[in-house]
Amino acid sequence: MDYLRTLGSAAVSSLVQKSGLNLPFTLGGKVEDGSNEIWTLYDGTKRDDGSPVSVFEFDANAPSRRNFMPLAKNALRKLRTTRHPDVLKFMDAVETDTTIHIMTERVRPLRSALQAWSSKSPKEREEWLLWGLHRISVALAFVNGPCASTHGNMRVQSIFISPSGEWKLGGFEALSNKDDMSGYYIASSLPDSMKYASPEVKKSGWFVLKEHDPGALDGYSLGILLNSVFNPSFPVPPTTEPPHPPPTASSRGAIPAGLFPSFKRLLNPNPKGRLTPKGFLEIGMAETAGEGSGFFANNNLVKICAGLDNFNIASDAEKGTFLRTLKESASSFPPEFASHRVLPSLISALEFGGASAASILPLVLQMGKNVAPADYSTQVLAPLTKLFASSDRGTRMALIDHMEEYSDKLDKKTVTDKIWPHLQTGFTDTVAVIREATVRSIILLAPNFSDRILNNDLLRHLAKMQSDPEASIRTNTCILLGRLGPTLGYNTKRKVLVPAFSRALKDPFVHARVAGLMAFMATIDCFEPDELASKVVPSISPSLVDKEKLVRDQAFKAIELFMKRLETHAATMAETVIAENGELPGVPGTPNGAGPWAPPAAAQGNLVNSAAGAAGALAGWAISSLGKKLVSSDLQTAISSSPSLGIDRPISAPPPVTLNAPSSSSNIARPSPLAAASTPDVLRPSSLALGGASKAKGLQLGAHKVPASASAAVFPTELEDEVNAATSIDANNPWGNDDLMDVHADEDDWSAFETAPPIVEPKPVSIVATQSLRSSMVSAHNQDSSWDDFGMAAVPALSSASQNRKAPTSSRMKSPPRATPSPLSRVSSPAPAASPTPVSSAASTAGMSKEEKAAELARRKEERKQRIAQLKEQKKNAGTK
Repeated sequence: MDYLRTLGSAAVSSLVQKSGLNLPFTLGGKVEDGSNEIWTLYDGTKRDDGSPVSVFEFDANAPSRRNFMPLAKNALRKLRTTRHPDVLKFMDAVETDTTIHIMTERVRPLRSALQAWSSKSPKEREEWLLWGLHRISVALAFVNGPCASTHGNMRVQSIFISPSGEWKLGGFEALSNKDDMSGYYIASSLPDSMKYASPEVKKSGWFVLKEHDPGALDGYSLGILLNSVFNPSFPVPPTTEPPHPPPTASSRGAIPAGLFPSFKRLLNPNPKGRLTPKGFLEIGMAETAGEGSGFFANNNLVKICAGLDNFNIASDAEKGTFLRTLKESASSFPPEFASHRVLPSLISALEFGGASAASILPLVLQMGKNVAPADYSTQVLAPLTKLFASSDRGTRMALIDHMEEYSDKLDKKTVTDKIWPHLQTGFTDTVAVIREATVRSIILLAPNFSDRILNNDLLRHLAKMQSDPEASIRTNTCILLGRLGPTLGYNTKRKVLVPAFSRALKDPFVHARVAGLMAFMATIDCFEPDELASKVVPSISPSLVDKEKLVRDQAFKAIELFMKRLETHAATMAETVIAENGELPGVPGTPNGAGPWAPPAAAQGNLVNSAAGAAGALAGWAISSLGKKLVSSDLQTAISSSPSLGIDRPISAPPPVTLNAPSSSSNIARPSPLAAASTPDVLRPSSLALGGASKAKGLQLGAHKVPASASAAVFPTELEDEVNAATSIDANNPWGNDDLMDVHADEDDWSAFETAPPIVEPKPVSIVATQSLRSSMVSAHNQDSSWDDFGMAAVPALSSASQNRKAPTSSRMKSPPRATPSPLSRVSSPAPAASPTPVSSAASTAGMSKEEKAAELARRKEERKQRIAQLKEQKKNAGTK
């Protein structure tokens, strides 16, 4: 049948197109009714916007309809000029000599709806029929009153059902008034006209109607309609035939008892005593008129429609009462009534915002459940999406609070383009409740966020939310980050999660700290093992001693979780990174077990379980390894003060420089400052030399005293190294300049370091130096007496014999008159007491302008180059000799 119906509509469309007509619609399937002998009803589509419409087609070429052309033309003319919410809505028409096409809103015949409602419960069916009759009564009252016309064709075939379930009045084929008598002329040609005609029309003809009220005939037809809809299997009431007896109680059937008195008055054979549609409507809407009244006013659907129509002008109290009534009876509404009548009205009311928005939105979502899935996005989601642009806080709060009910039906494009631009304004709202609700709503929309929003824009807002004055907002922000963590990009996880959760652990609000710990635990899979060990665990550790027990307990659980994960990872790692040839990574040429880091075999195999055991193991580890070295090598030889004595040094320290300088047993050992700085305390020669008086059993620290001859060569060696470095500067430094300080950068100005440091009294050192060594050191010092290796003013040290003497004070120094040891030497060389080396005065750069600083640094650099050149020349002359 559907196939044949499609072929029929296609044939009609092709015939119309061949006739040269440009129809504003596209015909669809034919709506089978079989009861309308004048019109053929089609479902159609409007060409302009694709909206659904209905098309009434009249074809005079059909033999059975050739005599109905005047009726069809009258229906088109009257329907075009009659506008009312309860009248079939006219949209467009196409008229030819033999055909008429009328395009209206999408409707279906009442007869088919009556068949569908026959399976409903009697109460639901009665309520729906009364609501429909109310709408028809309103339409007839409009036609009889303001239009001063008589419908003349009131029957089931003249009523249609809109998509919202509302009854619409059509069938205007016989509509006429006293000034236009054409309708009375043609009314007699209606099919079965005498079956629904009133007694006076049957007796005197249609022209008698101009002598009575315009609603007299329509009232009588309305009574017959009541019997047809409530008792579809009953015949026409006997009162329609002479002698027109009144209806009896036994013939009431399914007509409600409160409606039956009005039903009898509608069928009164006397037109002057007959109840008109207007009177019938007034009785039905009366609330205190006595028995047999109020059947419309007490109808639930009628009250709902009245409340929806007047909602925007009602007071807040009336709105609240209506919304409560709507919520209580929503489950009993017909599905089409809820989705097409109530839902659009509620969405329209939402646009005005206000406090009622919180009560309206749940009803909108409840009514939206009856909408077909294909229409949900257009009927529900599209209006709700537009409401996000509203500046009303009540509307925004309602949309966020109930987002869980519709967020799963949103697509990515809608969220990204229409919702997020307006939703993000909630992060900066001055009302804390809006900010918190916005944070809570993000988790529902996050699956539809683009990568840019998720990994950039959103995180910027959440970073500010962690500094919000409201503790609940900070807590919810941390919880949100914990839930979003697995969905973030790899690089974003590494940059954001640890700082964000660590910040929460420092929050003064206890639950925010707990949320930070739980967020760390929830995102454990987002961290690499090295991040767990180096970042996560150190961040959580302070919480183990938090002042709140709730935080401490959660911290211990978190640490336990991370420790298990790290233990699992450590079990998969290799036991050692030492290669088979015994070399350590990064330290080539080191034999296996060599160096101070190699623990004894026993220590490697046994792990300690207590603090005391760990301390003992560490002490035994270090001393035993050092003792083994001495027993195996140094303890087998005699103590020697040879300048070529090798000092046991760690691998990380640079090798000592061997010089052919003259030695003397009376000179003090002066180790290289670089070596002293890089040698561990346990093996540092300088520290051993200062502690020569203390001895340990089996280990003589005096054996590591540095010979005086080695110390004598240290200072010239430094200058020699400097000369060698200057010789190869061009090869090692591609920039060609070793001065990388920007003289124009004030923050890089080191002039503060040029002032004399606090004076520290040197401890007296009993030492006898030969005059030859002193002379050589003094001569070397004189060559570089103004600047040390760091380019800073050098001050000669005082001997123990001249400690009480005042050192010459530089004019640019304000410190006490004490000589300061050179920063390059651990133990200062004694200077002649009688004639201390004059201090080279150098202008301080403090207080200089940038140009003056640049000039001063250039001068110092030039002097340095000259000294280096002199040392090169001396070295060259010594080599030739």
